[in-house]
Amino acid sequence: MDKPEIPKDLGFGTGTSSKEQKLINNNGSFNVNRIGQSFFESFHIYHYLINQTWRNFILLVLLFYTVANFIFAIFYLLAGIENLAGVEGITFFEKFYDAIFFSAQTLTTVGYGRISPVGFSTNLIAAVESLFGVISFALLTGICFGKFSRPSAKILFSKNIVVAPYKNANALMFRLVNARKNQFIESEIQVVLALNALKDGERKRVFHRLNLEIEKINFFPLPWTIVHPIDEKSPLNNMQIKDFEESNPEISIMFKSFDDTFHQNVYARFSYIYEDIVWGKKFEIAHRPSQSGQIELDLNKFNNLVDFKLNKGSFYKD
Repeated sequence: MDKPEIPKDLGFGTGTSSKEQKLINNNGSFNVNRIGQSFFESFHIYHYLINQTWRNFILLVLLFYTVANFIFAIFYLLAGIENLAGVEGITFFEKFYDAIFFSAQTLTTVGYGRISPVGFSTNLIAAVESLFGVISFALLTGICFGKFSRPSAKILFSKNIVVAPYKNANALMFRLVNARKNQFIESEIQVVLALNALKDGERKRVFHRLNLEIEKINFFPLPWTIVHPIDEKSPLNNMQIKDFEESNPEISIMFKSFDDTFHQNVYARFSYIYEDIVWGKKFEIAHRPSQSGQIELDLNKFNNLVDFKLNKGSFYKD
């Protein structure tokens, strides 16, 4: 079966790019900055929180909790601290301290009972805060569940892409590995080369689907080295390295696999530019059999390179 043709436009347009401009960032996000929209048109609180790292998410929750208690404590002070029965503070800061911790107990619906609201205004503030707390923690619980249950791949891509000897010619090579212990099956990869080229009398970005030695594997327990042979079918065949550099190349990778834990497909994206390419190197083997009968994978060697003499010919560099 013939491979599908790569579209003329991957979705980034055909405008030329500079060395500083990448299509895909190293974290897999698209290198696009949206302007011309108001904050409220583009911002979605769920999308924002679900995409935060766990550290940032926890810090945001702590900040929200602190600010909410601070604001409600001010409301209690404005309503009159004497309307909080059981407050023992004498100075302003001691009263504010009691109001903050009463707010924390009300917000979380703990309610120890030492301090209680008296009067309509203070009881109204406490009732509103209780409702606000119930709704807020219900939403935060849902977001926590969404973050825990969201299928995601932690795929490590090699720091460099190398030009290494391959059979009687040379090849572009990079490798990737699953950084977690979950099992991936039916893994697939596509590699697309973007170049600034003269087309129809003007400079445009053109895209080439690179043929790979292996595009799909059934199991993905070890580092997978992706090989693009630079042969007569390659767009790099007979290309001068100087012309390649001046074309501001970007090699974009799209990875897809089935996560046996979540029973869903997961995806990862990455890209390399000219400065990431190393000539005359190969990747050091990062796995070996152990005495226990298992295969030992050393991720400390994942980015290690060893010298190899390139074959003379296409894409050769001293």
